[in-house]
Amino acid sequence: VQLQASGGGLVQPGGSLRLSCVASISFSSINAMTWYRQAPGKQREFVATITSGGGIHYIDSVKGRFTISRDDAKNTVYLQMNRLNPDDTAVYFCNAVLPYDPTDYWGQGTQVTVSS
Repeated sequence: VQLQASGGGLVQPGGSLRLSCVASISFSSINAMTWYRQAPGKQREFVATITSGGGIHYIDSVKGRFTISRDDAKNTVYLQMNRLNPDDTAVYFCNAVLPYDPTDYWGQGTQVTVSS
C-alpha cells in the first residue's frame, strides 16, 4: 500500500490549507485513514481519522477548525484545515490501517507552516 500526501505549505495565522492523501488501493480495502502530525521536538500525535463506516474523530485542539473527508472514487482522504494557528505547524502524515494486517502504512509527510 502506498500513500501520497500533498497540500502542505506556508500560510498566515487564520488561513486555510487542504491536505490530500491518495491511496494506491481502494478504500473498500481500508479500515481507517488517519492524519497525524509531528511538530519539531515533539512526538507524533493523532489529528483526525475517518473509518470505512464513516466514523470520524478529531483531537480536541482541531475540533471546529479541521474537517476530514474522503472521496472513494479517487481513493483520496482530505484534511481541510481552517483558522490555522502557529501551534498547527508540523509535518502532517497520513496513515492507513487494513483489516487483518498488522502493518501501519504511512505517507511521506507534508510540511505545514503557520507563520506571519
